[in-house]
Amino acid sequence: MTKSSWLDASGAAMWALANRYTGRVGYKLGVKESGLEADPAAIDCSGWVAFLLSAGMGAANRAMDREVFGGGDVAAVHTWSDHIIEELERRSGWILEGDRITLDTLPPYATVGLRQGGGDWAENHPRPRGITHVVQVVRRPGDGVPFVSEAQAWSEPYGLRLMSLARWLDVTQMYLKSGEAWAVDAFTE
Repeated sequence: MTKSSWLDASGAAMWALANRYTGRVGYKLGVKESGLEADPAAIDCSGWVAFLLSAGMGAANRAMDREVFGGGDVAAVHTWSDHIIEELERRSGWILEGDRITLDTLPPYATVGLRQGGGDWAENHPRPRGITHVVQVVRRPGDGVPFVSEAQAWSEPYGLRLMSLARWLDVTQMYLKSGEAWAVDAFTE
């Protein structure tokens, strides 16, 4: 199998989860994957992105019938937003910053971190870049149209939402500047 085969498997796994949970799960700060089983279900942005990335990495391993992503790669994304971006940059050696983040420059399944403030809770861990929100690009099967999947508390709809990447870039424009936004690629081998 080729990289495109396991990348397709990764993308399909992430899309299936985004499709399954969007509109059915609320947002709750500090709640990770276990919050998906709660009543009512809730998760925070880094918990959601870690859940999607872990599923994508597992799908790549199954598609290739070998370990494309090791346990350390998967464990590294189970952290807060700033560290997800830091770990993926370290692994891939690649990062895109600020206004260079566009529809044309993002890799197919980019992870994007934003510096959006957050108040006192954002002081709970060292955040070298100050990233307090993280999102995952997913693609609709069939036509490959990119969407952003995110757990969001600041805007409607509240909780898990799915928005076309083009629209998300438009509504997020005020954050897409140097020192405020970074994109990385988890699916680099």
